Amino acid sequence: MASPIDSSGISFTALYTGAVWQRHGLSEEGLIPPSGQALYSLLTPFEGVSRVVAGGSVRTFLLQRHFIIDHLITEAIEHRGVEQVLEIACGLSPRGIRLRRQFPRLQMIEADLPAMATRKAAFLATRGFLGEHHRVRPIDIFADSGPLSLEAVIDEQFDPDRPLLVVTEGLTSYFTLANISQFWCRLAAVLSKRPGSAYISETYLQPSSRLIGGGLNVLRQALGAMTRAQVSFHFRNGEEARQHVAQSGFKYVEAVNPEDYYGRLPIPESRGDPMVRILDARV
Repeated sequence: MASPIDSSGISFTALYTGAVWQRHGLSEEGLIPPSGQALYSLLTPFEGVSRVVAGGSVRTFLLQRHFIIDHLITEAIEHRGVEQVLEIACGLSPRGIRLRRQFPRLQMIEADLPAMATRKAAFLATRGFLGEHHRVRPIDIFADSGPLSLEAVIDEQFDPDRPLLVVTEGLTSYFTLANISQFWCRLAAVLSKRPGSAYISETYLQPSSRLIGGGLNVLRQALGAMTRAQVSFHFRNGEEARQHVAQSGFKYVEAVNPEDYYGRLPIPESRGDPMVRILDARV
């Protein structure tokens, strides 16, 4: 059955995110097309103004969330027995490659909308990364049935007797809170059948400053127009985010403040309270 919510435009923003990762040595040679680098250069002056005015920039928050998500994934694998990882909206993410290099026995599935999944699979195949332990599958998180649905992908690709870690990065803000909450509820339900499973993601907070809020509203509208999505900042603070995700069906949720990792991970620091929180949710 067709998805009731259009998520087809989101992959556009993967270009800029991927270029940020590449510029900081986090990506894989050839993964990011030249258009991503051009976009990076185009936005550099705006990023500089943002750092001066707001104390941080899109790049700051992209790097904060990426490093902390990687750290939480590593902890789950090394200390909680996770051997299966599903990265949804994998786009141009280099994470699957890095994880498989670090943990050769890891079962890694990357998933995205069909067009992006096809592109990612082709890249991985030409470089010898695809195999029994590393695959790419198409998914539409809002499809309520059929082979692209969340439940079908998880049930068909993963051992139900072992914990599963699901990761989304750069996905949730492109939908209204009501819509993304549908995904969270369905994900919690399917993960609850697999004890020890977890979900890691991020959320951006609504700015408390009117000046910053006005600038971000312009950015939100621009991103929404380019991606045909409803870009949203869902929560006022980390505790509000934690409570809402817990109400979606997760038993334990932490909204991690990047400040907790200043000096512990090689992340840029924001002036003032960072606008991103990393969600660590477990069943």
